[in-house]
Amino acid sequence: MDNPHATHRLKTPSQIAATMSPPRDWDRTPMSATTTTAAKRNPPYLPTPTELALLAGYPIVLLFGAVYSAISPQTRAAPYDALRHAHAQDPGLAPSYFARKDNILNIFFVKRGWAWITVAFFVFALTHPALDSGVKRARAAVRWAVVTTWWIFVTQWFFGPAIIDRGFRWSGGRCEVAIVETAQGTGGKTDMFTAAACKAAGGRWSGGHDISGHVFLLVLGSFFLVQEVGWVAARWASLIKEERSVVMHDGAVKGAAVEGEPHGRREEVVVSTLEALGKGGSFAAAIAGLCGWMLLMTAIYFHTWFEKVSLSLFVLSLLARLTDC
Repeated sequence: MDNPHATHRLKTPSQIAATMSPPRDWDRTPMSATTTTAAKRNPPYLPTPTELALLAGYPIVLLFGAVYSAISPQTRAAPYDALRHAHAQDPGLAPSYFARKDNILNIFFVKRGWAWITVAFFVFALTHPALDSGVKRARAAVRWAVVTTWWIFVTQWFFGPAIIDRGFRWSGGRCEVAIVETAQGTGGKTDMFTAAACKAAGGRWSGGHDISGHVFLLVLGSFFLVQEVGWVAARWASLIKEERSVVMHDGAVKGAAVEGEPHGRREEVVVSTLEALGKGGSFAAAIAGLCGWMLLMTAIYFHTWFEKVSLSLFVLSLLARLTDC
């Protein structure tokens, strides 16, 4: 009879392995899989590859416009007024309809550019299902306020004259009317300190480095709309694989979809880009497209190459920082 109190023999390693259950499919996943995914995630404070490609498009447009202006027979033959930073405005002498400052897009779109940008943004923010809560819309409004503040500081007002006007005067620029009146003893040193005041007095900026305010507006506004609309549409239509990274409150770096959508996913299935854009996004895309077209026209027919490039570099550096917001 077997002794019930006999000591159990220790099992060998091979016997223990034989009694273990076979590995399941999910146990075979390499431990480096998560680290590989994290390694591919873009740093939260740097533009993504897609954003870098879009940013590179702006100097390419300016370069193309400058080259076209240099080799086009019509543009080269047209008289150019260096003080007005434009070609002759007479319809018979202007190299193109868009070389004239009275073209319809310049009057009703560029001159009121930030109003169009603002309307397009809020139409998208208030109608697209991706921004379906007050918190998301409030965050979007804050981003718009930050970009709008930069636009005001650079082109409209910066605790006095705008940054563009200050830069023009710091580089030696003056208003022709102010120069004459000061020489005659009838004008003050600060009478025409801004471009608007100079123009209202019937004068013109002379000398100095006149940065293109149109370039600033068109680049800043179009990229802002692309940032706000593009990521939403691309995610809904599954157009790109990459994703913006964000820093959470606890310091963890995660994909922007974690904050943008409940539980990082949405229930709707979108099959087309137009459906992903929605009516508000389509309107914003059209406004961004018009900005791109008028940027090209500005590059071809207005301002010197140095003025356009200098402001383009300034805008690109600003936009690169705004992508972190």
